[in-house]
Amino acid sequence: AETVRHCGSLPTALILLMTSRQANQQEDTYFRVLRILHDSPEITQRELAEKLGLSVGGLNYCLKALIDKGWVKIQNFSNNKNKLGYAYLLTPTGIVQKASLTNSFLHRKMQEYDALKQEIKQMKQEVSY
Repeated sequence: AETVRHCGSLPTALILLMTSRQANQQEDTYFRVLRILHDSPEITQRELAEKLGLSVGGLNYCLKALIDKGWVKIQNFSNNKNKLGYAYLLTPTGIVQKASLTNSFLHRKMQEYDALKQEIKQMKQEVSY
């Protein structure tokens, strides 16, 4: 007999699935941030947050994590005479991580695509009866 362990009222398998889903979402966010910063290092946090559909606070939290990991560094530059701007630059480690995240993202999306194709095929068969 298989024992299902619970954490509170949730089965362990469900907790692992939720944790995995959260980890994938975080990985996807990191990938998207690194991808945009690679192409547009002088983008503002507000612009980046809008592109990603995140709050500025949420993006700031994400950027801090990427900086703490050593994947991104901030560089000041002069926007004009009265304002300083920032450039978010990928470090060499960040570039390597972006490549790894790209591979992981692509693999996961291809699996989702294959699963979706299979589901569509099954639905078409159900409708044709």
